[in-house]
Amino acid sequence: MVEQTNGTICKRKDYPSPNPTVRLEEITYWSDGLRVKGMLATPKAAGRYEGLLYLRGGIQHVGMVRPARIAQFASHGLVVFAPYYRGNRGGEGKDEFAGDDRNDAVAGVEVLKQQHAVNSERIHLFSFSRGGIMALWTAILRDDLTSMVTWAGVSDVVFTYKERKDMRRMMKRVIGGTPNNQPDAYRERTALFRVHDIDIPILIIHGKLDTNVSFEQALLLENALRDANKEYETWYLEDYTHYIPPEMNRQLVTDAVDWMKRQSD
Repeated sequence: MVEQTNGTICKRKDYPSPNPTVRLEEITYWSDGLRVKGMLATPKAAGRYEGLLYLRGGIQHVGMVRPARIAQFASHGLVVFAPYYRGNRGGEGKDEFAGDDRNDAVAGVEVLKQQHAVNSERIHLFSFSRGGIMALWTAILRDDLTSMVTWAGVSDVVFTYKERKDMRRMMKRVIGGTPNNQPDAYRERTALFRVHDIDIPILIIHGKLDTNVSFEQALLLENALRDANKEYETWYLEDYTHYIPPEMNRQLVTDAVDWMKRQSD
């Protein structure tokens, strides 16, 4: 019988890459006894690279991992693994919006560590939108990471419910109710109460005009980190929303990767 330890790879399949210098594979791995899928991007040039766990936003097909985005990060000299999260793209289980599916992110670090090209002493977290809450939990639950970037990241699930009327129906279905009638389920998903368990530097990138994940979510995280005496940096973007134009986006990716590589273990 195949070993079902969290993060053990049970299948890998080549995936068409939009970048000639980057190899893409779709990985199936174990998480809580479920077969979960994700995308792995590896620079084709031989070498040892730092690892990056890329935690996507959205839920189900909204915000799905994009091959071009993963390859973009890998082209900066990183091996990148982006979990789809359970219940997506043929993976088993169901997406829980930062419930038990946070273990899919935690186990994703093990997927990176199994890659020959990865320096397993240097693994970073990069997250976007909903991925922010997944990254915070990964940083809380693991002690073998180097740094974390949260870009337009969710930090408080109750706040998300209140500010995104268009997401309430989905959240009630996935989480089992509202913050009023299921307070524990929402509180268990909100990582702000546990930031004292994070021991890596965090970079917060957020557009001040963001209406998808409001700028207040960045401030909530910043305040929690400051109160817990944690190391963090903020890049607040004065005139930008949730979506950054391509040229600015590319520059931010370059700068964020440089920031991660500068962090010491």
